[in-house]
Amino acid sequence: MSRFALNRCYSRYLSRLKPLTTPPFFSSSAASNRDGEYQTGPPPIRVGLTESAGRAVFATRRIGAGDLIHTAKPVVAYPSLLKLDSVCYLCLKKLMGSAKFEDRGVSYCSQECQEKSKGFLDVETRADWSSFVDYCRTHNFKYPLMVKRLCCMIISGVLPADCLDILQPAALSSEMISKIEDGYGLLWNAFRKANFKDDDVSFLTKQWYTAILARIRINAFRIDLVGGSCGEDLLSLAAASVEGEGAVGHAVYMLPSFYNHDCDPNAHIIWLQNADARLNTLRDVEEGEELRICYIDASMGYEARQTILSQGFGFLCNCLRCQSAD
Repeated sequence: MSRFALNRCYSRYLSRLKPLTTPPFFSSSAASNRDGEYQTGPPPIRVGLTESAGRAVFATRRIGAGDLIHTAKPVVAYPSLLKLDSVCYLCLKKLMGSAKFEDRGVSYCSQECQEKSKGFLDVETRADWSSFVDYCRTHNFKYPLMVKRLCCMIISGVLPADCLDILQPAALSSEMISKIEDGYGLLWNAFRKANFKDDDVSFLTKQWYTAILARIRINAFRIDLVGGSCGEDLLSLAAASVEGEGAVGHAVYMLPSFYNHDCDPNAHIIWLQNADARLNTLRDVEEGEELRICYIDASMGYEARQTILSQGFGFLCNCLRCQSAD
């Protein structure tokens, strides 16, 4: 398998205009070396601006190949409809046999995840979502389900309604906007029929729903669990991710969304047991060097990569590999 195939990962294009802020729900841990020894202090990175790509992540010191840069917890995550009965409803960890905790028709991997979900689940279980879920299943939509969970988290007080405003939105076609409006109507009706107070859902306007979906569409990561332990070789785990069908759901993060794209990246994002993301280096990175990940399958040819990046992310890649049309 080629090195580019091993480098497969998912990230999203970043905002060029808004000033950098750190939301109160942002969560990230410090880095570790290849032996798994955690370093004290913040991760060895900073977020800055570039002339060509807006926000970017830079190393503040030399980082060795294979080192953990930092970890990140999702702001919002949601399991695939096909995996609802086999992964944790919160962290997306695969459920093993009888080792699960059930609560009002959904399952969790631990009592901790069950307790953390209580707020949004109390909101969610007040409404009938059958029509909304059927709409998502019929159209093979995954991101409206993430908006539904986000709404429930906002109503329960876990997150503010503007929690994703810092992220870059996708450009939406008129056809997509029309389908989005259909979903908005079903979502709104579910809350209305459940007799939620006007104050509880005042944020849920058509404009808010469209804007949130546009941001999730371009910033959501597909979660491919590769299993294993933290001590295993990361490139072997990446190969398992490429070769297997490990997708269990989707999630949106803050700091990982600030990484720019490169078809020959020096960093990689990976998920071991759940939706907690791990950012690792793929080769030595020097102080001041920009850290980049690959948004798509890097094993694809030049034309295919350019087409997907243009249509899906709104830019043409000009990395060194693309400059050589490799």
